[in-house]
Amino acid sequence: MRYCYYWRCLTISSKELAINEGIRFKEVRVIDSDGSQLGIVPIAKAQDAANAKNLDLVCISPNATPPVCKIMDYGKYRYEQTKREKEARKNQKVVEVKEIRLGLSTDVHDFETKGNQAIKFLKAGNKVKVSIRFRGREMGHPEIGYDNMKRFSEYCAEAGNIEKAAKMEGRNMLMFLAPKTGKEK
Repeated sequence: MRYCYYWRCLTISSKELAINEGIRFKEVRVIDSDGSQLGIVPIAKAQDAANAKNLDLVCISPNATPPVCKIMDYGKYRYEQTKREKEARKNQKVVEVKEIRLGLSTDVHDFETKGNQAIKFLKAGNKVKVSIRFRGREMGHPEIGYDNMKRFSEYCAEAGNIEKAAKMEGRNMLMFLAPKTGKEK
């Protein structure tokens, strides 16, 4: 049986726990709501103890021998778990990959402008994907592309490192730059 609770299209929790009548073991180790152990008891006795306190019996460790169940307010537990997950998501930094496209004949000023944009992206903590598209006869001169990529990585060296060196993939040449971390600066 799979329980999945949704709120505003977000899954509240991915961890599924068996509760009350959903627990299918003969004997379980029971932990009281205050944290004290009640010992190994039959499941019926454990459910009676939970019902007497108006709380739920939750199987927190089904793989243990015997399985461990805790008497708690399951609704409150799920609410606090959701709050913790939301807080963890809020503190999480999402690294974006920004793309800069160069050409084989990119002139000096355009090259500097694109380099400055890449430096700005790297200082903001984003990764940069640098690409060169080869068209027609340009396919016969990949060394010019490698030179441009090397020059670009040297231009951005103060803000980032080469994460993945320049490599041909079909008609495109790709290189990835990653921002420098605090200890490298």
